[in-house]
Amino acid sequence: MQKGITAVAGLKVGHWQHLDAGTGCTVILGPPEGMVAGVDVRGGAPGTRETDLLRPECTVDRVNAILLGGGSAFGLAAADGVMRWLEEHKIGYDTGVACVPIVPAAILFDLPVMRPDVRPGADAGYAACEAASDEPVAQGNVGAGVGASVGKLRGLRYACKGGLGSACLELPGGLTVAALAVVNALGNVYDPLTGRVLAGVRELDARGRFVGFADPVALLAQGTGPQFATSNTTLAAVATNGRLSKSAITKVAQMAQAGVTRAIRPVHTTIDGDVICALSCGELETHPDIVGAAAADAVSQAIVNAVLAAETCFGLPAARDCIAV
Repeated sequence: MQKGITAVAGLKVGHWQHLDAGTGCTVILGPPEGMVAGVDVRGGAPGTRETDLLRPECTVDRVNAILLGGGSAFGLAAADGVMRWLEEHKIGYDTGVACVPIVPAAILFDLPVMRPDVRPGADAGYAACEAASDEPVAQGNVGAGVGASVGKLRGLRYACKGGLGSACLELPGGLTVAALAVVNALGNVYDPLTGRVLAGVRELDARGRFVGFADPVALLAQGTGPQFATSNTTLAAVATNGRLSKSAITKVAQMAQAGVTRAIRPVHTTIDGDVICALSCGELETHPDIVGAAAADAVSQAIVNAVLAAETCFGLPAARDCIAV
């Protein structure tokens, strides 16, 4: 089994989920010395915390963890638990009077799936840290991917189950580039290699049986508007063992967005909250163009892995149950 983003030495991933409520969160913990980080936000409706700190002109150049979660804006509270866990382990930015953990966070909107009154909170973020390991990343209906869905132009009745996926690439010279993605997209998910639709807006016959996938761009052109405003987001983190500056890793985050556009259409809409964080946590000499090109490939594969690993639940059919028809 491929390790996914934990193939980058020093990284650990932990999940918390509430299956009955259809929500969860995922934490990526870095090494004690932290990770140089950058961010790129393309969606028109993002939900984030501490991401402005990742801009190249801002002072702090290292983060200690990344939190990805469900629960809409309420889910940002899970980062409080991650901070508490890190503080207890004396990990964070030394201000002279306190050790302040730096934890950028981004969330997706999964409230319509089951119970909108249950969201990841501080205890959930703490539990995800406790569960974190460098073992192969669990994929599908786990962590932040529990309540994820795909293809919502006609509402959830016609959507598919989304999820969480991860992938890694081993390049010559020992360079590792990896990604973790949580796929809760408005658009359809495609296999970039074949162009085949893997998950998205389903077409149903008079008996409610699946007969194929609709073209979401055509639906938009026909005036079939989005049914769940702000309910769509693809969140991703990319990481490398290469040594890059804050401005260079920001360029990697920008380049990695190409992987999202290869696998999801339409994407980066006014009601998507798409965010990519990029992490440098190694000492291998490299160039941002090399890492960025590989990161795009890793992101698109992580998106594909997310929907292929997802399982049918909450009335949302898994991709593998649809494409097998």
